[in-house]
Amino acid sequence: MVASEGRKISHDVRVRAMELARPHQATIFVMSIARVWGTSLGFPNPGLMPSRHEWAEQRLLVREAVSAFEKAGFEASGLVLATRRARKRILGEAKARKMDAIVMGADPHRGLLGDFQWSQEPHRVARGSRQIPVYLVE
Repeated sequence: MVASEGRKISHDVRVRAMELARPHQATIFVMSIARVWGTSLGFPNPGLMPSRHEWAEQRLLVREAVSAFEKAGFEASGLVLATRRARKRILGEAKARKMDAIVMGADPHRGLLGDFQWSQEPHRVARGSRQIPVYLVE
């Protein structure tokens, strides 16, 4: 599984996923998160949901990655989901689809104080995954 919390899926991430998948002739699943910005009084608020532009941007991101994997000879599919909790959604999809590994692009880890930033989501995915190995590509 190649996952993204909304960032562009870089060439290095694709290469790492292909390195892991090629020996097993595995299919590659690409997933990206369209960020929900919050709730209002505990209920989803339409103004906080991803805009059409954000949805289109994430769909394009996934389509480009799937196309690159297919050109390299892999069977690939993709999905875009909206959520406030990217870690929970990525790990849930990986378990439900019985993925063998998760590959994500990541910024350098910023320690405890940086952990509150959305850009640190890949590190939270890696910490939260107990059964599935997570490969972070910086």
